[in-house]
Parts: sequence; C-alpha cells; structure tokens
Amino acid sequence: MAAARSTHSFDRAGPGQPGPASRAVRALGRALHRPFTGAARQIRKATHAHGAGESGLGKLIELHAVNGAGDVMITVALASTVFFSVPTDEARGRVALYLAITMAPFTLLAPVIGPLLDRLPHGRRAAMAASMLARALLALMLSGAVATGSLELYPAALGVLVASKAYGVVRSAVVPRLLPPGFSLVKANSRVTLGGLLATAAAAPIGAGLHQIGPPWPLYGAFVLFVAGMFLSLSMPPKVDSAKGERRALLAADEEHLRLARMRERRAEPGRGRSQGAGSAAGDGKDTKEGKEAKEAKERKPGLRTVGPAVTHALAANASLRGLSGFLIFFLAFLLRQEPLAGQSAAVSLGIVGVAAGTGNALGTAVGAWLKARGPEIIIVTVCGLALGVAICAAVFFGAVAVAALGATAGFGQALAKLSLDALIQRDVPELVRTSAFARSETLLQMSWVLGGAIGISLPLVGSLGLSVAAGIVALGWLSTVRGLLAAARHRGGRRARLA
Repeated sequence: MAAARSTHSFDRAGPGQPGPASRAVRALGRALHRPFTGAARQIRKATHAHGAGESGLGKLIELHAVNGAGDVMITVALASTVFFSVPTDEARGRVALYLAITMAPFTLLAPVIGPLLDRLPHGRRAAMAASMLARALLALMLSGAVATGSLELYPAALGVLVASKAYGVVRSAVVPRLLPPGFSLVKANSRVTLGGLLATAAAAPIGAGLHQIGPPWPLYGAFVLFVAGMFLSLSMPPKVDSAKGERRALLAADEEHLRLARMRERRAEPGRGRSQGAGSAAGDGKDTKEGKEAKEAKERKPGLRTVGPAVTHALAANASLRGLSGFLIFFLAFLLRQEPLAGQSAAVSLGIVGVAAGTGNALGTAVGAWLKARGPEIIIVTVCGLALGVAICAAVFFGAVAVAALGATAGFGQALAKLSLDALIQRDVPELVRTSAFARSETLLQMSWVLGGAIGISLPLVGSLGLSVAAGIVALGWLSTVRGLLAAARHRGGRRARLA
C-alpha cells in the first residue's frame, strides 16, 4: 500500500502526463538551448525583414553567411599550416608553391566558370549546392593533409578556391532573381555582403580556438558548415533556376550594338508597334529612317547583347581595386611577418591590418546602402581616387598607421565600388541579359584578384616599393576610366534633365 501511494504521489499528474521530474528535465533543456534558439530567431528576423523572407533573399543572406564562415575556417587552417608554422624563408617558398599550384590553374579556369554557368541557367541551385558539397569533401581531405604536410594539400586547396569562386559567380547571378518589392539591387547586395562579413568576423575566432585543439579541427568545422550550406542551397526558391527570356551578355560597348539594342527596346514598348504602323500608313508606305532602323533591328538579332560604356568603365575601375586587394593580402602577409608593426608580433600585425580592412569593407557596404546608388559613376571615380591618394601617402610615409589606413581604404573602396557597379548593371543593362552580365563581371573581378596576388608574392619585401606598386595598380584602373565614367555621368545627367 505504501509503495502504491508513493508511486501514485510521484505520478500525480495522471496517465500520459509528465511528472515533476520530467518537467524539471524539460525546463532545464529549454534553459540550456534558449540562448541559441533566441539568437537564431533574432538572426532569422533580421535576414527576413522588409519582404526578404517572402522573396527568398533572406535564405540567400543566410547561405552567404554560411559560405563566409566555412571559407574563413579553411583560411585559418591553411594559414596556420602553410604560413605560421615554419620559418619566414621557408614560408615564402611554401606560399609561392601554393600560389603556383592553385592560382595559376585558377587563372586559366576562371574565364571558363562564368560562361559555363551562363550556359546552365536552370541549375543555379544545384551549382551552389555542388560548390558547398565539393568544399565539404575537400575540407576532410585537407584535414589529413595539414597534419602530415603532404603535397595533396595543394590540389585540395585549388579545388576549394575554384569552388569558392564558382559560388561567388552564381551568387551574383542569383541576387537579381530574389529582389523583394521596392528593393534596389544595391540594398540587396549590401545585405548579402554584410551577412557574409558578420559571419566571417564571428567564425574567425572560433576557427582559431578550434585550431588550439588540433590543426584539423577548423576543417572539421568547415565540413559541417558546408554540408549545411548544401541543404540551404537546395532549399532556395525555384525561381532561382528560372531563366525565362534571358540572353547572354557581351562585355563590350560599340555604338552599333547599342543603337540596335535601343531600337529593340523601343519596339517592345506597349503601343509602339501600333503607332509605328499608323505612321507608316500615313506616309503612304514610304520607308522613314526610323522604319529602316526598326527593320534592321528586327532582322539582326545578335546572340550577345552589349552592356554599355558606363558599365565597362566601372568594371575596369573595380578590377583595379580588386587587384589592389589581392596584392595587399599577399604582399603584407610576408612584409609584416618579416617587419611587424612597431611593438607587435607578426600575427598581431596581420590581425590589425585584417581588422582595418574588414572594418573598411563593412563601412563601405553600409555607406553604399545609405547612398542608394546616387551617381554610381561619381562614387567609383571618388573611391578610386581616394584609394590612389592613400596608397601614395602610404608609400611615402610607410609605417603602422599608413599600412592600416591603406587596408581600411582598400576594403572601403572595394565594397562601395562593387555596389556602385551593381547599380550600374541594374540601371543600364536590359533585364534579359542582366543575370549574365553579373556572372561575367564577377569572373573578371576574381581574375583581377588573382593577378594582384601574383604581383604581390613576386616583389621584394620592401615596404615603400610594394606600396608604390599598389598605387600603380590603382592608378592604372583609375586614370584609364575616370574620363569615360565622368562623361557617362554627364550624359546621364543631361538626358535626365531633358526628360524632366
């Protein structure tokens, strides 16, 4: 009887109802996971705000955050193995070998990635998922290589680099498909980029902590992240794979193609055909100049469409800034290891420059979203000129402050100029070929980064000399495009004034 009463009192809630012990265990579980679920809900609320959840842009922001976190995990593992674990002279040789094995083939593969993905517009989700899966498997391969230092480290690193760049090209092509109502492309890209930057900043110290457990552990973390990214890629909205009405874009700007493109757009306007037909009847069948042009535009339908002079000039300026970024990463990596900033170790010196560049990048992204693509040509000319001025000052007054300032300016200019280029593509490129233009421009920018890195690794480790070369890289792009960009801005302003 006593046992029965005891059992009855313990399970007083009745059959099928949890007792006090069960409720205590559940309460403890909720208390333990509440910080994580609460943070997840806040992140989801931020990424899905202002219609981004309904359009699918929120999922892309989360996917890009996972991508950035996974990439920085691999970067931490490779930097610790190839760069910091050996003497300076040996590190330079090993990184040179890394660049030769990875970047040289990528320079050949990069021109193929964009056109290849351009021919497979119905497989964008699958392409992003394949990029994530490839990097997950390669991270496992690298986890064994970093422990032994075997040569399979280098081809695996090449695969990671190519897969990462392929994802970047596809992502640029996907964003225009996921714009919420009333969203500009600049604002959407700003959100995606900012999500990646925040995830990278959060994952970097986690990767460093995992490395303290053992060299392979950051790569295990990258494996988990990329597997999650694969499933996120496949969960993107089906419209990501839609290519209805799209054509391929040619990065050229001759007047003949521009004239024909304008004629096709005028003929496509509602009611245009009826008015032209009436005008032709009123003219008793005589061929007017506009009629001849319309006929020519109808007969000549080139497979490739042009993107316009403002876009090509902006792309050249962006290429110089991307080349500057690649140059500074590799040149300063060795320079600061051999000559750290005053009173700091090599790792801390590199960390200071990295934080400055990341802060500048985030600030450029925020400023780009605030400006909302007002005068993108002027913005690009201004930030390139600013980067050139700071690079010249850093070469003349070489020191800790100058190097950090150049890193921050390079990050700021790269982010803001890229957002302005996106705005120009959205403004000047017809929707039929806009996705293709994004894919091809991103491929060219990635190649510029590779070239800048190759220049940086080949120079003597002399600070003033290297930063003078950095200034020359920016000057090459800025001086060759400033006149064209300003002319395009004046033309655009004049045309807007006439229409007003």
